[in-house]
Amino acid sequence: QVQLVESGGGLVQPGGSLRLSCAASGSIFRIYAVGWYRQAPGKQRELVASIISGGSSNYTDSVKGRFTISRDNAKNMVYLQMNSLKPEDTAVYYCNAHLELVLTGYLEVWGQGTLVTVSS
Repeated sequence: QVQLVESGGGLVQPGGSLRLSCAASGSIFRIYAVGWYRQAPGKQRELVASIISGGSSNYTDSVKGRFTISRDNAKNMVYLQMNSLKPEDTAVYYCNAHLELVLTGYLEVWGQGTLVTVSS
């Protein structure tokens, strides 16, 4: 069974930093694009950052210059370094991956989410 597990969320003061991790496990042959999404209370889920297998990344405007997405292909890990956090970054953060399985083709998988709360 293929799954994504996020970790690293928590409570942080405005201006602080957190690093989220997303671990992929299972019969994975290759991970293609990976995205970090977030959903704040009462709002739609939005794409925050994405990275493809070659390493190119994109960010939503509100996090440019503050967040950095990276990946370790050997470990099937993706990270989101979040600096200069603001209260409006408060949300549940989800990892999403498009991947190829060893035996049975392609799959899109979501993690269960990790809560980030930015508050003084």
